[in-house]
Amino acid sequence: MKAPTPSLWLIMLLASVIAITPLAIDMYLPAMQTMVTDLNTSMALVQQSLSIYLAAYALGMLLFGPLADMLGRRPLALAGLCGFLLSSIMLSIVSSIESFLVWRAAQAFCGAAATVVIPGIVRHLYQQNTAKGMSYVSMIMMLAPLIAPALGSGIMVLANWQVIFAVLAGYALLLVGLSWRFLPEITRPDDVVKPAFFSGYRQVFANKAAWPDIATSMFASFSFFTFLTAVSFIYISYFGVSEQLFAVLFALNVSALMLANFINSRLVTRQGPQRMLGVGLVLALCCASLLSVFNYLGLGLWYTVLSIAPLMASLGLMATNADAMILMKFPEHSGTATAVIGTLRFGIGALAGPLLGVFYNGTALPFSLLMLAGTMCILVAQLTRFYQLRLQGA
Repeated sequence: MKAPTPSLWLIMLLASVIAITPLAIDMYLPAMQTMVTDLNTSMALVQQSLSIYLAAYALGMLLFGPLADMLGRRPLALAGLCGFLLSSIMLSIVSSIESFLVWRAAQAFCGAAATVVIPGIVRHLYQQNTAKGMSYVSMIMMLAPLIAPALGSGIMVLANWQVIFAVLAGYALLLVGLSWRFLPEITRPDDVVKPAFFSGYRQVFANKAAWPDIATSMFASFSFFTFLTAVSFIYISYFGVSEQLFAVLFALNVSALMLANFINSRLVTRQGPQRMLGVGLVLALCCASLLSVFNYLGLGLWYTVLSIAPLMASLGLMATNADAMILMKFPEHSGTATAVIGTLRFGIGALAGPLLGVFYNGTALPFSLLMLAGTMCILVAQLTRFYQLRLQGA
């Protein structure tokens, strides 16, 4: 069966499915304080729901990645979206924090089933131009974290926090209908044997040529999670900006990520994902170094703003191209490869908060140095790739 020609509508659908994760994470953040009162609990437990979501999502990716390779992507995506829909409905009617945490984990687990299949579909549709397809999907998907906090705040003005999860349920219902009608299945040739559950993980981890790209994706995610964890402290507490200006500055960084993916989509077919990744790495090293110097010298807000925005763009550039090169190495195990990438990303991203806490000194310098450290680790990974290629050519 010939793969369908990629269209803008199909790419928008794939991006919309992936967007359930940032929407589920970011939309309810403005409601946390109200939830503490309504559920008669503590802020610590409500905040714990975010960690539970990330953990359940990572666990779901580990399970559903190989299953996508074994069972097919369309049925798994539909099942995951239906589970996400049911969990969101239950979250909108819970009356205790215990029930909220249980259904929050279920929501993340089902969301992983829906989203883990998308990179494999992109790989199938775009073949050698996977990096271009991933750029399109990432660029559109970035609208979700751009609007999610504002959407959650708007709902809280007009209604209660339960409506946030009702809206997520409605969004999932819409995606179920669209996916049932338009989401393609990737058929496996008759002479190709379906992989066993653990064979995909063996294939991925045994391919040493993929290790530098996996490490690149992982440490780009570490830097990104460092930004997400520290950005409210840096802008609001340290530099003293208003909540309105904070929203503008946060949107600026998300816009930089979107711009990077747009540029990548236009250039990567001619330049290749490896060269575009190299451009992103050079830009990241320069911006992370400047950010560290600016914060070491205690310079003002706009020095930080003007160095963070291109740094975030460069992280997006590196992550998108690294992910594309990984998927191109595993055409028969794209679901498993996506699971490995996602699990390592969320796992190392979870270290950002504790490390920021360990090195906290009341300034923006620890944040800057951790961003620089993540970028330096990417440099080491890419130098390792260069060394591997030299050995092969020797």
